[in-house]
Amino acid sequence: MVICDTCGNAYDTPMTITQNGTVGVYDSFDCAIQGMAPTCGTCGNRVTGRGSRSASVVYCGDTCVPG
Repeated sequence: MVICDTCGNAYDTPMTITQNGTVGVYDSFDCAIQGMAPTCGTCGNRVTGRGSRSASVVYCGDTCVPG
């Protein structure tokens, strides 16, 4: 049994995701999103879609991009 990095549940068929050299082990996509998705620079929501980027900051959409 492997322990989920986000929620701590023991799970017999976890998923392992590697992003930019960081490896995470999760029991669900929800936990993977919480563990690895960036947060919006304005509202703090997890960016699960394409989002927007300004300089090095990620935003959930154009409405959150300042200016």
